[in-house]
Amino acid sequence: MVAPISGGEPLGRLFAALTEQTFQSRLGIADPPLIDYLSRLLLRFLRTDALYRVRDVEGNCLRDVAGMLEEAEARQAKPQREAFRHIGDFTLFWTGVYPEALGRLQGSQSRDQLLDYCQQGKRSYYIASTFDEEPYQEEAPVLRRLSDEFELCMTGLNQVRVEWESLPAESGDDLPDDAAD
Repeated sequence: MVAPISGGEPLGRLFAALTEQTFQSRLGIADPPLIDYLSRLLLRFLRTDALYRVRDVEGNCLRDVAGMLEEAEARQAKPQREAFRHIGDFTLFWTGVYPEALGRLQGSQSRDQLLDYCQQGKRSYYIASTFDEEPYQEEAPVLRRLSDEFELCMTGLNQVRVEWESLPAESGDDLPDDAAD
Protein backbone atom coordinates (compact mmCIF):
# COMPACT_ATOMS: atom_id res chain seq x y z
CA MET A 1 0.00 0.00 0.00
CA VAL A 2 1.35 3.41 -0.94
CA ALA A 3 1.38 6.16 1.69
CA PRO A 4 -1.22 8.91 1.27
CA ILE A 5 -0.12 12.36 0.21
CA SER A 6 0.03 14.56 3.29
CA GLY A 7 -1.57 17.99 3.59
CA GLY A 8 1.78 19.52 4.59
CA GLU A 9 3.34 18.99 1.19
CA PRO A 10 3.30 21.81 -1.36
CA LEU A 11 0.32 20.37 -3.25
CA GLY A 12 -1.65 20.00 -0.02
CA ARG A 13 -0.91 23.61 0.89
CA LEU A 14 -1.91 24.72 -2.62
CA PHE A 15 -5.27 22.91 -2.47
CA ALA A 16 -5.89 24.28 1.04
CA ALA A 17 -5.13 27.85 -0.07
CA LEU A 18 -7.19 27.64 -3.27
CA THR A 19 -10.15 26.06 -1.49
CA GLU A 20 -10.06 28.58 1.35
CA GLN A 21 -9.72 31.54 -1.03
CA THR A 22 -12.52 30.31 -3.29
CA PHE A 23 -15.01 29.42 -0.59
CA GLN A 24 -14.36 32.45 1.63
CA SER A 25 -13.73 35.19 -0.93
CA ARG A 26 -15.89 34.13 -3.87
CA LEU A 27 -18.71 32.24 -2.15
CA GLY A 28 -18.69 33.95 1.26
CA ILE A 29 -18.45 30.66 3.14
CA ALA A 30 -16.22 30.85 6.21
CA ASP A 31 -16.49 27.28 7.49
CA PRO A 32 -12.96 25.98 8.27
CA PRO A 33 -14.00 22.33 8.91
CA LEU A 34 -15.89 22.21 5.58
CA ILE A 35 -13.07 23.91 3.68
CA ASP A 36 -10.47 21.60 5.24
CA TYR A 37 -12.57 18.55 4.33
CA LEU A 38 -12.86 19.67 0.71
CA SER A 39 -9.16 20.44 0.32
CA ARG A 40 -8.29 17.02 1.79
CA LEU A 41 -10.78 15.41 -0.62
CA LEU A 42 -8.96 17.01 -3.57
CA LEU A 43 -5.61 15.83 -2.24
CA ARG A 44 -6.88 12.31 -1.49
CA PHE A 45 -8.40 11.86 -4.94
CA LEU A 46 -5.13 12.59 -6.69
CA ARG A 47 -4.63 8.86 -6.35
CA THR A 48 -6.92 6.62 -8.39
CA ASP A 49 -6.73 3.90 -5.75
CA ALA A 50 -8.37 6.37 -3.33
CA LEU A 51 -10.94 7.42 -5.92
CA TYR A 52 -11.94 3.79 -6.49
CA ARG A 53 -11.36 2.39 -3.00
CA VAL A 54 -14.75 0.75 -2.44
CA ARG A 55 -14.53 -2.95 -3.18
CA ASP A 56 -17.08 -5.73 -3.27
CA VAL A 57 -16.92 -8.81 -1.02
CA GLU A 58 -14.63 -10.53 -3.51
CA GLY A 59 -12.19 -7.60 -3.46
CA ASN A 60 -13.07 -6.24 -6.89
CA CYS A 61 -12.79 -2.49 -7.33
CA LEU A 62 -16.17 -0.83 -7.82
CA ARG A 63 -16.07 1.92 -10.44
CA ASP A 64 -19.74 2.86 -10.63
CA VAL A 65 -21.97 4.49 -8.06
CA ALA A 66 -24.65 1.83 -8.53
CA GLY A 67 -22.21 -0.87 -7.43
CA MET A 68 -20.95 1.27 -4.56
CA LEU A 69 -24.53 1.82 -3.38
CA GLU A 70 -25.25 -1.92 -3.45
CA GLU A 71 -22.11 -2.58 -1.44
CA ALA A 72 -22.86 0.22 1.06
CA GLU A 73 -26.40 -1.09 1.66
CA ALA A 74 -25.01 -4.57 2.37
CA ARG A 75 -22.50 -3.36 4.98
CA GLN A 76 -22.95 -2.81 8.69
CA ALA A 77 -21.87 0.06 11.01
CA LYS A 78 -18.45 1.62 10.31
CA PRO A 79 -17.89 -0.02 6.90
CA GLN A 80 -21.35 1.20 5.84
CA ARG A 81 -20.60 4.73 7.01
CA GLU A 82 -17.28 4.75 5.17
CA ALA A 83 -18.89 3.47 1.97
CA PHE A 84 -21.61 6.13 2.04
CA ARG A 85 -19.07 8.86 2.86
CA HIS A 86 -17.00 7.70 -0.09
CA ILE A 87 -20.02 7.78 -2.42
CA GLY A 88 -20.66 11.37 -1.32
CA ASP A 89 -17.02 12.25 -1.96
CA PHE A 90 -16.96 10.43 -5.31
CA THR A 91 -20.10 12.10 -6.63
CA LEU A 92 -19.06 15.53 -5.35
CA PHE A 93 -15.63 15.18 -6.95
CA TRP A 94 -16.99 14.28 -10.38
CA THR A 95 -19.92 16.72 -10.39
CA GLY A 96 -17.83 19.58 -9.00
CA VAL A 97 -14.30 19.13 -10.31
CA TYR A 98 -14.80 17.24 -13.57
CA PRO A 99 -18.45 17.56 -14.64
CA GLU A 100 -17.45 17.01 -18.26
CA ALA A 101 -16.63 13.39 -17.35
CA LEU A 102 -20.22 12.64 -16.30
CA GLY A 103 -21.19 11.73 -19.87
CA ARG A 104 -18.64 8.92 -19.81
CA LEU A 105 -19.35 7.87 -16.23
CA GLN A 106 -23.10 7.77 -16.83
CA GLY A 107 -23.06 6.67 -20.46
CA SER A 108 -25.54 4.30 -22.04
CA GLN A 109 -23.41 1.27 -21.17
CA SER A 110 -23.06 2.30 -17.51
CA ARG A 111 -25.18 1.12 -14.62
CA ASP A 112 -25.11 4.75 -13.50
CA GLN A 113 -26.93 6.07 -16.57
CA LEU A 114 -30.17 6.69 -14.67
CA LEU A 115 -28.60 7.84 -11.40
CA ASP A 116 -28.59 11.47 -10.37
CA TYR A 117 -25.09 11.92 -8.90
CA CYS A 118 -26.15 15.06 -7.04
CA GLN A 119 -29.10 13.32 -5.39
CA GLN A 120 -27.02 10.22 -4.55
CA GLY A 121 -24.21 12.36 -3.14
CA LYS A 122 -26.58 14.31 -0.90
CA ARG A 123 -28.26 11.11 0.29
CA SER A 124 -24.95 9.37 0.92
CA TYR A 125 -23.50 12.26 2.91
CA TYR A 126 -26.72 12.42 4.92
CA ILE A 127 -26.56 8.69 5.78
CA ALA A 128 -22.86 8.96 6.70
CA SER A 129 -23.64 11.98 8.90
CA THR A 130 -26.08 9.95 11.01
CA PHE A 131 -23.09 8.06 12.43
CA ASP A 132 -22.39 10.81 14.93
CA GLU A 133 -20.97 8.95 17.92
CA GLU A 134 -17.25 8.68 18.71
CA PRO A 135 -15.02 8.73 16.69
CA TYR A 136 -17.25 10.45 14.11
CA GLN A 137 -18.81 13.25 16.12
CA GLU A 138 -16.51 15.95 14.74
CA GLU A 139 -16.96 14.93 11.09
CA ALA A 140 -20.73 14.26 11.25
CA PRO A 141 -21.73 17.96 11.11
CA VAL A 142 -19.42 18.49 8.11
CA LEU A 143 -21.02 15.57 6.29
CA ARG A 144 -24.48 16.95 7.11
CA ARG A 145 -23.42 20.33 5.71
CA LEU A 146 -22.11 18.61 2.56
CA SER A 147 -25.50 16.94 2.19
CA ASP A 148 -27.40 20.19 2.70
CA GLU A 149 -25.07 22.32 0.55
CA PHE A 150 -24.02 19.77 -2.08
CA GLU A 151 -24.73 22.05 -5.05
CA LEU A 152 -22.89 24.98 -3.49
CA CYS A 153 -19.88 22.76 -2.81
CA MET A 154 -20.04 21.53 -6.42
CA THR A 155 -19.87 25.13 -7.59
CA GLY A 156 -17.03 25.90 -5.21
CA LEU A 157 -14.96 22.91 -6.29
CA ASN A 158 -15.50 23.85 -9.90
CA GLN A 159 -14.16 27.33 -9.10
CA VAL A 160 -11.16 25.77 -7.31
CA ARG A 161 -10.41 23.89 -10.52
CA VAL A 162 -10.67 27.11 -12.55
CA GLU A 163 -8.20 28.72 -10.13
CA TRP A 164 -5.65 25.90 -10.27
CA GLU A 165 -5.88 25.75 -14.05
CA SER A 166 -5.17 29.48 -14.23
CA LEU A 167 -1.93 29.14 -12.27
CA PRO A 168 1.22 29.55 -14.34
CA ALA A 169 2.76 26.26 -15.33
CA GLU A 170 6.15 25.56 -13.84
CA SER A 171 8.95 25.10 -16.28
CA GLY A 172 12.66 24.53 -16.10
CA ASP A 173 13.26 27.74 -18.07
CA ASP A 174 14.29 29.65 -14.95
CA LEU A 175 16.89 27.05 -13.86
CA PRO A 176 20.58 27.72 -14.29
CA ASP A 177 22.09 25.90 -17.28
CA ASP A 178 23.93 23.38 -15.14
CA ALA A 179 20.87 22.54 -12.96
CA ALA A 180 19.25 20.43 -15.67
CA ASP A 181 22.27 18.09 -15.85
